[in-house]
Amino acid sequence: MVNITHLLLAAGGSNRMGTPKQLLPWGNITLIEHQINTLLETGHNVVVVLGAYANDILPIIKKLPVTICINNNWENGMGASIAFGTEMISNKFHDASGVLISLIDQPLVTTLHFQKMISSFQPLKKMIIVSQSSSGWKGAPVLFDAGYLEVLKTLKLDEGAKKIMQQESENIQSVNADNLLTDIDTPESYQKMIQTLF
Repeated sequence: MVNITHLLLAAGGSNRMGTPKQLLPWGNITLIEHQINTLLETGHNVVVVLGAYANDILPIIKKLPVTICINNNWENGMGASIAFGTEMISNKFHDASGVLISLIDQPLVTTLHFQKMISSFQPLKKMIIVSQSSSGWKGAPVLFDAGYLEVLKTLKLDEGAKKIMQQESENIQSVNADNLLTDIDTPESYQKMIQTLF
């Protein structure tokens, strides 16, 4: 089995939502607990990057078997959180053959989808596995070969990892995610999703 480390980005301030996305109710638990449980079911290590609301989130997830790191510079954007999280992975999980980056606001992504991404991955081949929606959009969750860790650690601000994906387009493979990539950014999108699911 390839040794993948999950990197869950959960550091944002949820400005458009108006309340911490991480702590939104999701069934009988919070959204972040749901996301962590989905990742843990793959059987791989999970690193969670917190930032805004870390003091409120920590008591809820500290019992879970994950590595938690707090990015005090979370306001610098997603790129800064990816860099912070990959630095942690480099230091703690030396044998990781890849890092699978996922977002707190894509709760429909299933363990099965993550497993499909991991099954498509071949270590040491500079592969980037992206998720593709039914409309053709490609992006997160994204699985990067460990060979990209050093460049991921240099990301800044809100640039995310799209720059790397553009530069390495010949190494990208897609895994179909159908309609699982819907994100929740506003109270309206959250309520719509909740009403559909629960």
